[in-house]
Amino acid sequence: MSNVVHLWAIFLGTVIGLLPIINPLASAPTFLAITEGDDEPRRREQALKGCLYMIVILVSTLIGGTVIMNFFGISIPGLRIAGGIMMTGIGLSMLAPHKNDPHEKTEVSEAALRKMDISFSPLAMPMLSGPGSIAVTLGFTSLATGWIDYVAIIAGIICVAFLTYLVLRLSGKLAGLIGPVGLNAMTKIMGFLIMCIGVQFVVNGVLAIATDPELLRGIKAVLMTP
Repeated sequence: MSNVVHLWAIFLGTVIGLLPIINPLASAPTFLAITEGDDEPRRREQALKGCLYMIVILVSTLIGGTVIMNFFGISIPGLRIAGGIMMTGIGLSMLAPHKNDPHEKTEVSEAALRKMDISFSPLAMPMLSGPGSIAVTLGFTSLATGWIDYVAIIAGIICVAFLTYLVLRLSGKLAGLIGPVGLNAMTKIMGFLIMCIGVQFVVNGVLAIATDPELLRGIKAVLMTP
């Protein structure tokens, strides 16, 4: 009985820990913006693939993320800074006004023939499985004491991905409800918020590096050296 309670606690902890960070409700307007011009089947396909990629990324992080990061010498602050730069760029592109290009008709016709796949980037990475969710997933490894605990964490990741898919799939109805003007306004607002989140990721990464105990001890040793 205690094992069942323990597994449920890990499962619910995974869902509660990841859902606010992934925040599919906040991702829905961005998803609509980056799939502008797509029909509903195409949007459903991109949402499904993006959520599947998210599962693969987070499960891979859970199983081998620590080993990979140690192998390449990547720290969590470094991951946050890199992800923050990526998110800031996405936010800036959403805030940038649309410019009329003389080659726009050619680009539109080419896009109609070969539509860009956004399911992996930027949807799965870094929107859904960004530095925050990856860092939280890495933290779950400290809760796991056996393979069954990893199964509970993976089940929680799949549950969050399913909820995210449902929200993204219904995002088209949101577009029809608020109209193009409202969607454009929401896109600008979300672009600004995403840019702020990206900058905050960079700030948190820099602060984590600046307040690292080993760095502070090194600075103190240098200052105390005669």
